[in-house]
Amino acid sequence: MVSRVIPVDPFDLVIFGGTGDLARRKILPGLFRRYCAGQMPDEARVIGAARSEMDTADYRNFVAEAIREFGGGRACEDGTLADFLKRLDYVAIDAKGEGGWRDLAKRMRPKVVRAFYFSVGPSLFGDLAERLNTHGLTDDGSRIVVEKPFGRDLGTARQLNRDLAAFFDESQIYRIDHYLGKETVQNLMAVRFGNMLFEPLWNSQYVDHIQITVAETVGVGGRGEYYDRSGAMRDMVQNHLMQLLCLIAMEPPSRFEHDAVRDEKLKVIRALDPVEPHHIVRGQYEPGVEGAGYREAVEDARSRTESYVALKVGVSNWRWAGTPFYVRTGKRLRARMSEIVVVFKELNHSIFGDGKDHQNVLSIRLQPNEGITLRVTIKEPGPGGMRLVDVPLDMTFADALGPEGEDPPDAYERLIMDVIRGNQTLFMRGDEVEAAWSWTDPIIAGWEARGEVPKPYMSGSEGPGDAVQLLARDRRVWREVKA
Repeated sequence: MVSRVIPVDPFDLVIFGGTGDLARRKILPGLFRRYCAGQMPDEARVIGAARSEMDTADYRNFVAEAIREFGGGRACEDGTLADFLKRLDYVAIDAKGEGGWRDLAKRMRPKVVRAFYFSVGPSLFGDLAERLNTHGLTDDGSRIVVEKPFGRDLGTARQLNRDLAAFFDESQIYRIDHYLGKETVQNLMAVRFGNMLFEPLWNSQYVDHIQITVAETVGVGGRGEYYDRSGAMRDMVQNHLMQLLCLIAMEPPSRFEHDAVRDEKLKVIRALDPVEPHHIVRGQYEPGVEGAGYREAVEDARSRTESYVALKVGVSNWRWAGTPFYVRTGKRLRARMSEIVVVFKELNHSIFGDGKDHQNVLSIRLQPNEGITLRVTIKEPGPGGMRLVDVPLDMTFADALGPEGEDPPDAYERLIMDVIRGNQTLFMRGDEVEAAWSWTDPIIAGWEARGEVPKPYMSGSEGPGDAVQLLARDRRVWREVKA
């Protein structure tokens, strides 16, 4: 099945931090893939803006190398790369000063969509917003895209919201969380709200519990300084895992429209129970066959920052009261895996009397090998009586929907095109961000006040043993982390 590609309107996209790592690995290769797919009109232009002194030719060479490395193998097809590079421009700019802004203003065109991607640290968000306004680069239809971290607590998040709101309306601000651009995450909504099979069962009467796992094999790498100030709770739970939980737990919106969807997500965040201390597990990876331990990586032998966190979370509303949500994320684990697992309750009575527990399990796999699997119970083939066995009904998207040999679109590809279209459905709203921090801050403050030290776990394992006990106390088990 070949997906239908709808071109967007002509646009000028300015990427502040246009020579940075995110631009090189994700944004620019993603734009190139959308160009290859026929989604970028000929009138589209991309302008890199950064401190580096280079001209447009230098920048095009920089982008060409990035696409050859991260572009997905299309860089040399029939001169496509050369055609794409013609749409690129570059301006050396000073985010906190006046250098380069007049030059940028001269390059912006009238009567096209103007989008500005803040691929920079949050300390520059306010400066960029102010200078865009001062130099007249924006109009009522302009959009800005801001990356996480959107604050490190409620106070800083509120200040960032105020800084942006001074120059842009909420309808113009796109707070990006790339997890929401993943095909499987959006299919979660399609499965829930597009099938009579699931929505009547999507509540505490039928669901035993839900697990959300985001496991990484990598360590902190070159992000050690940033990560040691943040930890897994701020870096992953407050945004990525929170968004996944909201999509699972939210009520059906009145329509699939940006504010209707985000209103329902906000209700979930406000319904989250405070997390009890004995429902929290923090861990920190130790040296193993994969290399140095966390403290060596961040060069702090006394660091108490968590590289792993697991929580038991309750949602106090009519739909989910009594159904626990278990969330976990960590670095240097056994395998890279992001998965949502909905475990349904056992039968009240089995007529077969085989003495085994049979539970239907819906697994939504975000990465790798995006897809959905439903475990059902059937009779084992062959004579000799009614022997039951659990088998998966599997739909791997690459096999079921994608053209042979073609990778699914990267999340950034979809989200950048949604910015150009003016569709905010998959982006976070300001009050949603603040509500998430309101729930997260007391958890962090609690373990800091208790002086807790993260539990050590071996690199390449499934995490600290206390996380196993978190579910074992409820007579449940985590799904195995496997590639």
